[in-house]
Amino acid sequence: MMDAVRTKGVATDRAVARVLAAQAATPASAPTSPPQAPAADMARLSGIRAELSARPPVDGERVAQIKRAIATGTFPILPATIADRLLAVRYEWMSDEQA
Repeated sequence: MMDAVRTKGVATDRAVARVLAAQAATPASAPTSPPQAPAADMARLSGIRAELSARPPVDGERVAQIKRAIATGTFPILPATIADRLLAVRYEWMSDEQA
């Protein structure tokens, strides 16, 4: 089992302390507003958003192909691939756990 990487001793590091002190000494500037996109870009993005929201989130033809392949017994089931993906998901879940 792997232990999580810890950042021990970072607060006592002199270089880090100097950077933190310099950041605290500089006054905070007023927040700037984000740059505004031209109207043409906004119109184009709005059109793309409308087009994508009109489409279903799933490719119906691909789902139908998979259903036909399962029904006819031609859908490839590779146990090694399934095992690899299950292990990958498990390791991804484990990375969120505290060591």
